[in-house]
Amino acid sequence: MEIKRERYMNQLISHMHNGLIKVVTGIRRSGKTYLLFRLFYNYLLKSGVASDHIIRLSLDDISNKKYRDAIALYEFIKSSIKDNDMHYVLIDEVQMANEFEDALNGLLHIDNVDTFVTGSNARFLSKDIITEFRGRGDDIHIAPLSFAEFMTAYDGSREDGWREYMIFGGLPKIFEFKTADEKSRYLKGLLTETYLVDIKNRNRVKKEDELSDVLDVVASSIGSLTNPRKIADTFKSVKHASIAPTTVQKYISHMEDAFLIEEAKRYDIKGRKYIGSLKKYYFSDMGLRNARLNFRQIEETHLMENIIYNELRSRCENVDIGIVTLNKKDASGKSIRTPLEIDFVCNNISNRYYIQSALHLPTDEKKRQEARPLMHVNDSFKKIIISKDAVATFYNDDGILVMNLFDFLMNPNSLESV
Repeated sequence: MEIKRERYMNQLISHMHNGLIKVVTGIRRSGKTYLLFRLFYNYLLKSGVASDHIIRLSLDDISNKKYRDAIALYEFIKSSIKDNDMHYVLIDEVQMANEFEDALNGLLHIDNVDTFVTGSNARFLSKDIITEFRGRGDDIHIAPLSFAEFMTAYDGSREDGWREYMIFGGLPKIFEFKTADEKSRYLKGLLTETYLVDIKNRNRVKKEDELSDVLDVVASSIGSLTNPRKIADTFKSVKHASIAPTTVQKYISHMEDAFLIEEAKRYDIKGRKYIGSLKKYYFSDMGLRNARLNFRQIEETHLMENIIYNELRSRCENVDIGIVTLNKKDASGKSIRTPLEIDFVCNNISNRYYIQSALHLPTDEKKRQEARPLMHVNDSFKKIIISKDAVATFYNDDGILVMNLFDFLMNPNSLESV
């Protein structure tokens, strides 16, 4: 079974020969190695590149341990260059090499070398690549399987696939397990034995229980506004334990660096500025989130919102939580400010979309409730309500696009094409 990651393949292909180090980042087990060492490697072969002009090296393989030294890595690659034709260097988990920045900077000076590497944490990208390469690193971020990618490998109906995806997520290896128990054990083990151990070791976390407890609270609060202080207050009221908000923020930053979660900030649409300290956190993979909570909190409304956020992040430059503030006066003439929330404001360079996530729209009142914040945005950008039970995708009488969830997820151009 081969899942074609076309979105990422197109990025790799379009970035070839641009004079930069192509850095494929993403959460562990999201398919970085598969993308680079199988899909892209096969593309190069089919494009006529000779196999001896493709230099592949997995630094997490014990047999390649000697190349975790920057000088040894550089000398090996340089000695593998056979002639003046273009050579393609593919390095997996490059951050395992000591002072790898020096080796990659050295490769930038070889005219007939095009380099592609993978890395598994945001600090590797933001700190090392941007600082050391000074703009010569080119980030291609890969996420777990989207729902559309998931369905290319799923043998069943769209509705059954949705429930499977919503519960067990989109890490590619999930397809190797047949039963729910096998999938559950895989995800729980991966979270505990790989991600949390990784975070603990990389950041020298001493209080592992605290880190785990913060992750539990964040997992329980997807779709809800929170911040480190509120999480610290939860510790006091629920766990009867004390933790500083600064410590909570530190743990959250570690989770973001590992691509486990991502924050969405609140954006004042009329004031055109970010506001307040409250924000929302979303998981990069639903299976990992659900496994963390032992599959106890399967609320489709919140999980659908998280999945929509992940899909929007793959299509938009940035995704925020929108706030529209209404100014009214009460009977005494006193001014009252009422904030209305729009689930997502999706921004690209020249376009913007205002999006509400609504699992069901059973009544006219519910439809008005979802549309109300959108009606108070006074610009010409597209306003959209995504609903699972929308029979079809259509514009309502107020000019708001009501889009069926599967129409949105299955078509990567759905925001622009309707």
